[in-house]
Order: sequence, then structure tokens, then C-alpha cells
Amino acid sequence: MTDDLEYGENLQHTLKSEIGCSGTGLHTGSTVSIVLKPAPEDTGIVFRRTDKAGNDAEIEALVENVVEATLCTTLGNGHGIKIATVEHLLAALAGCRIDNVYVEVDGPEMPIMDGSAAPFVFLIECAGVLEQTKARRVIEVLKRIEIFDDGREASLSPGDGFSIGFKIDFDSDAIGKQDKSVRMVNGTFKGEISRARTFGFAEEVDQLRKMGLARGGSLDNAVVVSGDKILNEEGLRYDDEFVRHKILDCIGDLYLAGAAISGHFQGFRSGHAMNHAIVRALLLDPTAWRYEGANDIPTEPKLMLATA
Repeated sequence: MTDDLEYGENLQHTLKSEIGCSGTGLHTGSTVSIVLKPAPEDTGIVFRRTDKAGNDAEIEALVENVVEATLCTTLGNGHGIKIATVEHLLAALAGCRIDNVYVEVDGPEMPIMDGSAAPFVFLIECAGVLEQTKARRVIEVLKRIEIFDDGREASLSPGDGFSIGFKIDFDSDAIGKQDKSVRMVNGTFKGEISRARTFGFAEEVDQLRKMGLARGGSLDNAVVVSGDKILNEEGLRYDDEFVRHKILDCIGDLYLAGAAISGHFQGFRSGHAMNHAIVRALLLDPTAWRYEGANDIPTEPKLMLATA
């Protein structure tokens, strides 16, 4: 999943210094603050709820820790601690090749910022990137894995580096059918994907809020569609911003494999739940993947899923 910054692709990376920001939770509507902190090699991405005490407040960013996938990715740790809407930060970390970082959060949800991953990319660039000494783990897809669910499809196939193709099909005339494929090299994530914002439909807002969702949503942090119109005064950032944001979400969800992926993802109307499912399907088939160019690196338990 190599991308924007010019540093060694084969080594692990963390941040040079800690950095933080504050914003509104998309679904809770509460103000939340986060701090990104450097982490040692082989730590991975670890979320910490600073409003909770003890080690029970830590959650590793692994697919086995996904506890909810309704409109966002929510992680939990078995102690009743949850953190929602992690996918945009995870996408930024993946796009910037950050392997190890502590993410301290003082609430149950990440801030939505402007609805894209660009603010998180900015934070990472401001903090700086530190090259570490151990080899980077990259999961090489060895054979095609595919899943289907009610007209939705997702697959992972062998490929050179990481690439992603996505198709969406909405009844709304403002969105319609969109199809985009990208290869994550030469600044693709930052330049073509990171600024794409989350989106929703005006007619669904009341129902979502009755469900306890979208309480912090606004025209400042989401593209809002009403019929065949975009309600945001500034319009879209790209003509196909909707499918670009689906790609952004998918990149964040796939990083829950616990390592970057070398292969091609193809999705049709895939959402968070299906993105998680394809990662699970890959990791549960030991013939479908290996660590790229690192056969001497053991498969650690934290990257494996329980079969029970």
C-alpha cells in the first residue's frame, strides 16, 4: 500500500512526534479530541480511550476487533470499550505507510473533521514520519478470494502492489453509477482519494437520528444529497466523489488486516461489513496469503482470527 511520502518502502514507520486535533463525532455529535503518538516497531495501530482507565481501554486495529459496521467501522475489545468511525484515520495511516502508532481518543468516536481523510494526512505530515529498523509486514494475496451478498460483491486477487477497483449504483440521479480504479503509488491516495467526503441522503436524516446516528452530521462534514441535488453550497470536490469515498473507506477497512496488502481489491456496492468480511476470508485461508518476501517472519497470533 505504498504511497505519498518518499522514504524506504520495506521498513516500518511511525511518527516523529505526537500531534493532536479536536472535532465533532459524526454519529454522537459530541466534541472529541485525539492525539497520535509514535509507537515502537511491531506495535501496529492501537487505539486508547483516555476517558477510561487501565489497559482495558486499549483496542488493536484488527478485523477480529470489529464489533459494528452500521454506517461506520466500530472497534471493541471485549471489556465494553468501543471506538467508532475509525476508517478515515486508518485510510490515512495506510496511505502514508504508517505501521505503528498509538491513537489516544477521549470519547467513543473519532472526530469526523471535514468528512474525508485529508485532515488526518495533514496531521501525519505535520508530525513527520520516522523510519524504523525492522522490515515492514506486507500481506501478499496468493489466490482469488471472493464473497457475495444480496447483489453485493467483493474480491481480493493477486496483483503487483496494491490496487483497488470499485463500482457503485444508487437510485439517486445525483450519484447514479460510478466506477473507478486506482493503484496506490506516486501520491495516488493523497492526490486522488484522501479529500473525498462521506455522504448521506437528506430524507434519511430523521430516521438515522432516531437510531442514535448522524447526530453530528452537517454540510460541513458530509456531502448531503436530496433527490437529484447536492445541498452543499460548494458542490462536489470531484465529479465522482461518491465512489472515491467508497474507495477511501475500503482502504481503511482493509488495513484492519494488521498489515498492508499486496493485491487487487474489487468491490461492487460493497460496504463496511463486506470489506471486513473479505479480510476475514483472506486471513482464515492460510493458502491464500503470505508475508511478501519475508517467509522467515512467523505468522503472529495477533494477525490470525479464531475459527470458533
